Amino acid sequence: MKKRRTADEVARLLRDIDRDLAKGLTISDVCRKINIAETTYYRWRQRHDPAQVNADRRCRELEGEVERLKALEVNFTQDVLEMGPVTTAVLDDTCGNLIQIVSHG
Repeated sequence: MKKRRTADEVARLLRDIDRDLAKGLTISDVCRKINIAETTYYRWRQRHDPAQVNADRRCRELEGEVERLKALEVNFTQDVLEMGPVTTAVLDDTCGNLIQIVSHG
């Protein structure tokens, strides 16, 4: 039966694998050590790329902040908008000023 791992478990295992690879072990050795196939290792690397994971996390944080502000009845003139590596949202501060929230990914 297959064992599903959470994203946190995979991230921890990938850090452990990096540590073992730095010690001079091969990918085959490390995969055998933690009992996964090499294809699984490469799939994890692709899906859990740190740059992409961090960008996704920042986007989720910005969306969470927007939802929190909406709950406080803040008026947004522009909801969350992703423009490549930048995510923005614009709100009205009720004094005629527009405030832009930006997250660089």
